[in-house]
Amino acid sequence: MPGSNARALDKARSLPADALILDLEDAVAPEAKAEARSLVVQALQAGGYGERELIVRVNAPGSAWWRDDLAALGRSGVRPDALLFPKIGSPEHLLAAIDAADSADCDDGIPVWIMAETPQCILQIGQIACTHPRLAGIVLGTSDLAKDTRVRHTRERLGFIAALNLCVYAARANELAVIDGVHLDLEDNEGLAFACAQGRELGFDGKSLIHPRQIEAANLAFAPDAAELASSREIIEAFENASAEGKGVVVVRGRLVEALHVEEARRTLALAEAIAAR
Repeated sequence: MPGSNARALDKARSLPADALILDLEDAVAPEAKAEARSLVVQALQAGGYGERELIVRVNAPGSAWWRDDLAALGRSGVRPDALLFPKIGSPEHLLAAIDAADSADCDDGIPVWIMAETPQCILQIGQIACTHPRLAGIVLGTSDLAKDTRVRHTRERLGFIAALNLCVYAARANELAVIDGVHLDLEDNEGLAFACAQGRELGFDGKSLIHPRQIEAANLAFAPDAAELASSREIIEAFENASAEGKGVVVVRGRLVEALHVEEARRTLALAEAIAAR
């Protein structure tokens, strides 16, 4: 959500999204940075966003605006659910950003997310992901990656697959959330649906979006459907019955079921329950 757009910040209170990135960086023109900073602080103070996670994306460390962003948040006393740092390129870069946030009196317990959007970040993502215990999430910045690597945006995103895979593996190794990059064409509904499905297949937890009209496609792709839920319940029931009977092998619809499949089935049901609760 552009931090300089008061109407968008207000509308976000009713959107069926799990998290809202209140942006002070790329979505805000240089001449509107100060206004955006003020509007985002006011929005956080006013609240009314329900269970939606509120993540503030500050400007890039080292930019002309980022220390003012941190200072404004520190002075206000508001506590978003996370700070999102763009353009992080190394473990040392992340540590310096966290130290700067703490020095600005931002709550020193606030979780931190990073944008993975530079070649340097992708090549070091395994090290970055385990740098600090407050790191909680990774968001792919495929637009910046495309600019820096000259990889073209295509439907299949073949040029990005290695980067996407590395970020998912780093996130899973360190129990972080990991969110796929944006789909830029607002008129390409078919392409958006494909990208969301691909993101889920690659292991992402969700997709970052640039317009409310994209939310439905992402929710459909990343939420378990009726068939998945029925299969999960069937797997759990068959495994529990076999265990009670002392059987070591469980076969459901011709497929071998092991403990790892049961764990995934339970995670699927828990995700569905969390969605229903919202």
